[in-house]
Amino acid sequence: MNDVLYLAWRYLRFNRGKAAVLVGSIGLILFLPAALQVVVRQGTQALTARADATPLLLGAPGSATDLTLAALYFRPPTLEPTRYAEVEHLAASGLAQAIPLHLRYESSGQRIVGTTTDYFAFRSMEVASGRRFAMLGECVLGASAAEALGVGVGETILSSPAGAFDVAGSFPLEMPVVGVLAPAGTPDDEAVLVDLKTAWVISGLAHGHDDVTAPGAEGQVLERQEDNVVANASLLSYTRITPDNLDSFHFHGDPAGFPVDAIVVVPRDRKSGVVLRGRYAEPGGEVQMVVPRAVIDEVVATLFSIRNAILAVSLGLGLATIATATLVFALSIRLRRRELETMRRIGAPRQRVRAILATEILMVVATAVVLASGLTLLVSRFGVSALRLLGS
Repeated sequence: MNDVLYLAWRYLRFNRGKAAVLVGSIGLILFLPAALQVVVRQGTQALTARADATPLLLGAPGSATDLTLAALYFRPPTLEPTRYAEVEHLAASGLAQAIPLHLRYESSGQRIVGTTTDYFAFRSMEVASGRRFAMLGECVLGASAAEALGVGVGETILSSPAGAFDVAGSFPLEMPVVGVLAPAGTPDDEAVLVDLKTAWVISGLAHGHDDVTAPGAEGQVLERQEDNVVANASLLSYTRITPDNLDSFHFHGDPAGFPVDAIVVVPRDRKSGVVLRGRYAEPGGEVQMVVPRAVIDEVVATLFSIRNAILAVSLGLGLATIATATLVFALSIRLRRRELETMRRIGAPRQRVRAILATEILMVVATAVVLASGLTLLVSRFGVSALRLLGS
């Protein structure tokens, strides 16, 4: 049997180009369906796990899918924001905990998530270094965000405008990094977490400035009235909040009307959740309440439909590849007719010659299986992470 393996190996080594093409073609045909199954399975598990951990979501009426993807995966919000008053209404009902999310801004491509400290407990986040935000203007970075931004505790980052033409509404805010979260393998790793009021500061709903009533501020005063002081253009808004200027920051308007992009609703118990869903079930209201798992199930169903279509195409390609490989082997045997006749003339039985040819085919197929298995293993290890990076 050793002579059969040796002759088969020597032939494939001599014709390494043909062997490599066959191994690559068969390996890819085996790899694509297997990799697709792995990615869909892992993606489905990640999607459903995040959705299962989020009981209910409240937001502006519109696409439930857009609301869910924005709240769970920090995608850029496409729906109009809702009012902070909805958070207060939920809290006052005593039926659920309401955690607001503001998702309009970024910092060098990393989503700034304005929320409250309740979000840390809700997502079971652990701070690897530093601490949680405690003062207006501070931020906490997810593990991946800290790596992407290249900063750590004690350094600062700068917020980005909401868009190219957002020159009046928001202004860049320099935020000190006070903490970095431990890796969790969730979208929270890529977030820049700030207090909700800090997000409102970036929105231009609050600002701080010099005390124009203090002595020596005459150069910044445009007009003095009995109960009002009007400052001129030399009075600049701060782009960084410090303990020294914190008291000068103030909000314009009623915070109940300030925007939030989504509200994570955590019912007190199952009955409370049913009651809340009933209250917000009427269509045509100012807000909508969605069940993230139901929304994600629809997304997963779409993924499976796409997977089945790709598998059908892969099956067709596989049959075509097998037919091509069979043709290559058949033509190869025909071209090697003189070589095989010589082997028979020097005493090799027909069964031995057939064994050599079969061993060559088995070696090619076995190598292709090993190649496909190795690539599938890599996809199972890094595939979902790579897709998340491509989608961010």
